[in-house]
Amino acid sequence: MIAAYAAPTFAHHVGAYTPRDNEISTNFKQLKFSLEARKFEVALRLYDEGALRKELRARAGRLPRGLDDDVRAALQRGDAPEAERGLMVFVVALARDLALEADRQLAAARADARAAIGRKFLEAIWRYYNLVDFLVTQRNARAATTVRLAFDEAEGYVKAAPPAPERLGEPLRRIVHALTGVIETSSQSARRDSS
Repeated sequence: MIAAYAAPTFAHHVGAYTPRDNEISTNFKQLKFSLEARKFEVALRLYDEGALRKELRARAGRLPRGLDDDVRAALQRGDAPEAERGLMVFVVALARDLALEADRQLAAARADARAAIGRKFLEAIWRYYNLVDFLVTQRNARAATTVRLAFDEAEGYVKAAPPAPERLGEPLRRIVHALTGVIETSSQSARRDSS
């Protein structure tokens, strides 16, 4: 499981607060800056040696087949859009898996612990999704809007007075559904483009 569920305050999509980075989000940002600067050799080294690839490989069974090879090949040939697509798919998968785990843990948690658990998971989900929101919006504006609206709804349930964490399941499931669609369509378009 990805570490760092505990963090300060709370994330929000309007940018008022950015969740504290962990090794994976830091590595993603390094890769993105290297790609934007067209420093592909640096990006390849950061990818090969970084926490993001290590986590990607650990989760390979839950990701589109060949994602690691696709990202690495795109970096080697200097194809920034394709490398970004692959990195986006991975980060979206992280957010999706956190939403799935949140739904599972909330269902099993004591009622008095659900709001705190919900806040921690929502922050972790946003830590990753916020990294790729722009890329997701470019590829699938409807999915991006669904994720943002579901996130806002879920956030409202854990911030309400009194909190209503028992209602988190539905927005979490919408997040999972939207992100799964992004993963599937992004992976299919990559396969079509390479044929």
